[in-house]
Amino acid sequence: MLSSLFEGNMSLVATVGILFAFFATVLLLWKCKDKLPRDIGRDFAVDGKLSAGKPRGAGFLFVLIFVAAALLFAPIEVEWIIYLLLVSASMLTGFLDDCAKHPWGEYKKAVLDLIIAIMVAVTYINYHGTTVTFLTTGTSLTLPVWLFGLLTVVLVWASINVTNCADGVDGLSATLTTITLLSFYILNAILGQESTFNYLLLLFMACLLGYLWHNATPSTMLMGDAGSRAMGTLIAIAALISGRPFVYLLFAVVLMVDGGIGLVKVALLRFLKIRILKNTRTPLHDHVRKVSGWSNTQAVFRFAIIQIVVSAAVIYMVVIK
Repeated sequence: MLSSLFEGNMSLVATVGILFAFFATVLLLWKCKDKLPRDIGRDFAVDGKLSAGKPRGAGFLFVLIFVAAALLFAPIEVEWIIYLLLVSASMLTGFLDDCAKHPWGEYKKAVLDLIIAIMVAVTYINYHGTTVTFLTTGTSLTLPVWLFGLLTVVLVWASINVTNCADGVDGLSATLTTITLLSFYILNAILGQESTFNYLLLLFMACLLGYLWHNATPSTMLMGDAGSRAMGTLIAIAALISGRPFVYLLFAVVLMVDGGIGLVKVALLRFLKIRILKNTRTPLHDHVRKVSGWSNTQAVFRFAIIQIVVSAAVIYMVVIK
């Protein structure tokens, strides 16, 4: 909106937008923390009971600020509005679960995630087709619509759920998501792609940093499913917009391993009666804290360091190629 009024000062408008996203998040979370639902703690998580009583569902607020900042400060097109709606839908499904007296069942949430994933796939294919580029070789391949759509649905659904599962340590999932989105931002900038979407990534990262102001150890509030599901959706969209969706496996490798191991472990046991990793607690952040003796701060920093190193290596490979 403001970008259309101040076309000659786009850089100033963009800068103000980033500052707005950060400071509005910090202030709104501080002002509204008493209005958020309270966490009941988790018996199965390491130190899960320490979260009991803290405001939960902060993701509802920082996603709303992100959407407001995008509409105010970014040059918005129909495609981006659709993605904003889908990120908001992911947030709402999580927030309604956060507020529910009885948590929603796994299958109900899985179906809702599937619907969102299908809508992301349809939107992306409509605007960009089904061509993927491989990062290592630079070669492109056009996939059949059904195959590209299926892979996209898997990507979005998996991204939502591994990001959600990785949310269990103060500052961890928001920090990893910031690193992942920054990695896509840098990759897109190097490749000269999608400057408007890149700006949306910056706005979302500013909101996450505003949230981390309150969530760094020891946290005073939690994002809940409202935040983690929205983050997972945006990460998947970022992977698609880059034109190199398989790079998700590297740019989000820590989120994928931390949250994904538990999903695979439970799925194999529930549907195939196969037991794996019997001596490994999941999510992995629980294992390193309970078994390896890491503190919360060590878990966040070490997981973040691993992701930074992997992302830096991938980006360097693109630069010198």
